Amino acid sequence: LILYEVFFYKFILIRKIYLMQPPILKKKKSVKIIHGSKLIDYYSWVHQDNILDVLSDASLLNKDVKKYLIEENKYTNNALANTKKIQKLLFKEIKGRIKLADKTLPYIDKRYSYWSKTTVKGNYSIKLRKHLKTGKIEEIWNGDNEYKKLKPSYFGVGDLSVSNNDKLLAYSLDLKGSEYYDIHIRKIANKKKLKDVIKETNGSILFSNDDKYILYVKLDSLHRSKSILLHKIGTSQKLDKLIYKETIERFSVSIYSTSDENFFIISSGDHSTNKCFLLDANLKNLKLKLFKDYKENITYSLNSWDGYLYNHTNDGAADFKIERYSHRNMKKAILYVKPKKNTIIGGYLILKNWFLWTETKNANQKIYIKNLINNDIEEINFFEDDIKSISLSTYQKDKNTDFIYIGYSSPKSPHRTYLYNIRNKKKKIAKRQHIPSGFNENNYITERVYGVSKDGVKIPITIIRHKKTKINGKAKLLLYGYGSYGYPLGNGFSSAKYSLIDRGIIWANAHIRGGMECGMQWWKNGKMLKKKNTFEDYIQCAKELIKKRYTSEGLIIGMGGSAGGLLMGAVLNMYPKLFSSVVMAVPFVDSLTTNLDHSLPLTVGEFKEFGNAKKYKKHFDYIKSYAPYNNIKKQKYPNILVTTSLFDNRVLFDEPTKYVAKLRQYKKDKNLLLLKTEMKGGHGGKSGRDSGIEEMAFDYSFILKMSKTKV
Repeated sequence: LILYEVFFYKFILIRKIYLMQPPILKKKKSVKIIHGSKLIDYYSWVHQDNILDVLSDASLLNKDVKKYLIEENKYTNNALANTKKIQKLLFKEIKGRIKLADKTLPYIDKRYSYWSKTTVKGNYSIKLRKHLKTGKIEEIWNGDNEYKKLKPSYFGVGDLSVSNNDKLLAYSLDLKGSEYYDIHIRKIANKKKLKDVIKETNGSILFSNDDKYILYVKLDSLHRSKSILLHKIGTSQKLDKLIYKETIERFSVSIYSTSDENFFIISSGDHSTNKCFLLDANLKNLKLKLFKDYKENITYSLNSWDGYLYNHTNDGAADFKIERYSHRNMKKAILYVKPKKNTIIGGYLILKNWFLWTETKNANQKIYIKNLINNDIEEINFFEDDIKSISLSTYQKDKNTDFIYIGYSSPKSPHRTYLYNIRNKKKKIAKRQHIPSGFNENNYITERVYGVSKDGVKIPITIIRHKKTKINGKAKLLLYGYGSYGYPLGNGFSSAKYSLIDRGIIWANAHIRGGMECGMQWWKNGKMLKKKNTFEDYIQCAKELIKKRYTSEGLIIGMGGSAGGLLMGAVLNMYPKLFSSVVMAVPFVDSLTTNLDHSLPLTVGEFKEFGNAKKYKKHFDYIKSYAPYNNIKKQKYPNILVTTSLFDNRVLFDEPTKYVAKLRQYKKDKNLLLLKTEMKGGHGGKSGRDSGIEEMAFDYSFILKMSKTKV
């Protein structure tokens, strides 16, 4: 009888989970007429007028919405209840590939060398320094200890900055996940906290050269970086002086110091253009000197060293160039690094005797160096992989050095950092990424193939697979994409994805237009009124992979986050038969509604990326024609997992919430559609190392379950 009762209640529980119906979001019809077009939305009520206040105070969230989000979380957890063991296994695997007790390479400043470390049990980093003369080591920041003191629901560290005299530590904290950072200051010697609290900043911290002031960016009421202020340490924030306030609605501001510490550079602009001002670093006169006013689609990035001003710009150079100006004549430019066709002239590094820069062509990078004594130019190339990720950084603050750090990895090669002697070309490995659970890169194959877009453009695809995975059309394949803001998908190593690759899933990155892997034009041809190229490119990449027998239709796993979620949503409406499942993280799926709402934090700053649907009918019609929420169809969709966060100010939680509710209403299948809302997180999810791994394990468990992959 007891055994029967146990069996009976287990049966009831399993049946309840199996028959559990998804939550239903109530409808409230809303009709808007925009440019003569009728927009009907039954879920617009989810968006609160005081949504920015909700980002700071969850108690202001509409009770019906909160109840619905909790019900969705329960439904998702029940639907994936049988993956709990898989999640634990994946968590262990992913964490097992991370060297938990690790440290960064030291950076040599004037009197100290600085580095950070992590511990086995900790979730946050520790910052340390060593006195160059005495050898004394001291801990100046311990993230885990700070977290334990505050016990917040979220713990985001924006910036850690040490004063030039090495006596003060300034740090910025976001304790909600909404990216409102407060700046705090304390003495390093006794860890005594000063009374100063600079509220509602974007998190960046910049000490003045004399350490009497902090320069920072103030967020306005719409969470936009609009003002640069000067705070005198030891005084109230109310007394802070305004240095610059941007009045152009779509522009945001930033500030940084030049290499020679003679100037602060203020940049104001959006993704496509900016203007630059110079501020004397002595701060005796707060009057700004305009270097260049903005010109549409032209950007400037300035630095100063040894009597010269350097300008990285695309003014008259499609894929950038580097100019140089004498401090005595900042109007006469000398071409310093020439532009190259279809090659991005990237970031640069100035030393006393050397000038280094990166170039990117066809989704691959190179490093070049110029000898400032004889003007000879050569490439630094000692790398083994054709498909690779490389970077360069300074080894010390003193520019009179021949040493630099060069970082290198590939999709199948863990990170290595070399200490490179530019003069004699000798190198040694300063740090190698250690995979504690073991990793043999010879077990994997990296390949580059090309899809062909509808307009005949070759689209690079980077493939990583286990050598035992057969190319016979039967393999599951994860096709990852982003394709917005000119952000490129890199070729660097990521250990987490091998939990899928080791189980026979092929991983492919689609370098679609909208990114900048193949030059500025690559970006331009994937934005504004050419945005659909991004989605078509992704589909063509999928078709090419099917054609080459890497996979088959219906075996593809789609994955993208934020603007990559826009990509997933658009492609799902266009070609749902491609997929077995799709993971959409904090997805930008209600893009038309967001574009029409100019009160949201990011909307106006993205007019040159997506258009201005409120002002221009052609922009409205174009965005409406692809916006995922507006183009949901009565058709079959694959299994879909959508994740969001309550305190995300970049893609508000109401976008994916509305999207899932409407998609449930329209889709003509019984596949899973799941919404998971992190109730204490931001755009990047929950804070802390373990939390990040848990979220990844959750997503991967969904992928394995839906693709019916053996664990």
